[in-house]
Amino acid sequence: MALMHHYITPATEHLIDLALSEDVGSGDITTDHLPHPDAPGLANIVAKQPLTVAGLAIARRVFEKLDPDLAFFSSFSDGDAVYPGDVIAEIRCSLRALLVGERTALNFLQHLSGIATHVRRYVMDLGDSPVRLVDTRKTIPGYRVLEKYAVRAGGAHNHRMGLYDGVLIKDNHIAAFGGIHKAVDHIRRRVSHLVKIEIETSTIDEVREALAAGVDIIMLDNMDEDGIRAAVKVINRQALVEVSGRVSRENLKRLAATGVDIISVGALIHSAPFVDISMRIL
Repeated sequence: MALMHHYITPATEHLIDLALSEDVGSGDITTDHLPHPDAPGLANIVAKQPLTVAGLAIARRVFEKLDPDLAFFSSFSDGDAVYPGDVIAEIRCSLRALLVGERTALNFLQHLSGIATHVRRYVMDLGDSPVRLVDTRKTIPGYRVLEKYAVRAGGAHNHRMGLYDGVLIKDNHIAAFGGIHKAVDHIRRRVSHLVKIEIETSTIDEVREALAAGVDIIMLDNMDEDGIRAAVKVINRQALVEVSGRVSRENLKRLAATGVDIISVGALIHSAPFVDISMRIL
């Protein structure tokens, strides 16, 4: 599963610089006292558990910033399954760059692969269901592009990237506008006809009001399974239906079977643990 490494953006570059600066500070006082820190070095990055890899390009970029003459090789692509003992990547650069960049590179790789691995479990649980599994904006500040990329590497999809690329009228927007109809009408007059409008609902009455307002997507927020089934019946394909809240791996298949189109899960990102990956100097 090869993915484009378009997540290496100016913002990502800044994040790498920040991470290295945070770790190195005024210098690596351990590595700097080696007899020959600038001698050529060779290392392997090795998986210590089954995982779905994500973040190879950013790991490479960490070492490349420390040694532009880096040689980085991997037989894997982001999204591939990796097993304990597999060599995820081989790195040739100065010994100094290997030792200084090790933790920063692994932090990125373990975090992003952790998300991809976590997401892949949800995807496998969902099986052949046509329901689209998506993430949310519950991300670590500064890491959103990377974390959402890892979601795609795991086989799921992204919801909107930020506030700028999709209309989602939530409960506080409804309160601020003074009601569902007012919110939808006001926004529809001011956005492009190409922009879909989604609204958050939590009751059947709100679902009916959203339908009457002609929205494109109705989010059912924190409804129980009976409420979701009732809402799907009321909507009757007049809008796409998204479920959010109360979603877990345990109820994922049941929720998918209610007839909804989209299931959004913040836990895809915010509850993903680091995976176990190490680097060995050879």
